[in-house]
Amino acid sequence: MAWSTAQVAQMSTVTSRTLRHYDEIGLLVPAWVGGNGYRYYESEQLRRLQQILVLRELGLSLDTIARVLDGQTDELAALRQHHGQLMAEAERLGRLADTVSRTIRHLEGGEDMPAEEMFDGFEHNPYEEEAKQRYGAEVVEESSRRMKGLSRERVQQIQQDYSTALESLAELLRAGTPVEDQRVQDAIDGHYRWVSNFWTPNREAYIGLGNLYVDDTRFTENIDKTQPGLAAYLRDAMAVYAQARLD
Repeated sequence: MAWSTAQVAQMSTVTSRTLRHYDEIGLLVPAWVGGNGYRYYESEQLRRLQQILVLRELGLSLDTIARVLDGQTDELAALRQHHGQLMAEAERLGRLADTVSRTIRHLEGGEDMPAEEMFDGFEHNPYEEEAKQRYGAEVVEESSRRMKGLSRERVQQIQQDYSTALESLAELLRAGTPVEDQRVQDAIDGHYRWVSNFWTPNREAYIGLGNLYVDDTRFTENIDKTQPGLAAYLRDAMAVYAQARLD
């Protein structure tokens, strides 16, 4: 029994584009390709896809999933690392819930809550003020409004789109593909469309965003987790895209 890409996409809720990307990076290679160029999957590939989706649900990156499935990384160690991250977030949310609870008790008693206790558990966004300085408060506030109106499913898809764009670029970087290559620019188009979920940058702003990825070590370190040197590669490819396609 074999299933086409469209059939697998319908069964698994994974998009055809994602399945093609998994094939391109060697994460999920179809059982065979027909003379018409269509990919076909058999039971073995469906079981592997199920494993991929389980590990994705647990928050592991595609690179880590590939290493786990190919036996290069211990699955238990990878899950333990992610579990530690989840526990840290759970601890923060617990402190936040306690802060709200104590605020309620103080208000019910007609008392002011000690100032030093009012913000325990809140996570500060270190980029918000910088973003306002670079792009203006209106842009940042509009981005926040857009995000608040998104469904959980849409947020997950946006996150997946970002991962797909970065992973495509990482593969092209490893292959030594010039940033002017059409395949790179197609991947950058995916990145630009991802950015446009939050705001719509013009040529100057998009080039500036690319520069920020390299100038700010926090961005660089995060992006380079996918592939060393990816932040600089992304910046250069974004500049080419902006010059050719944006006003």
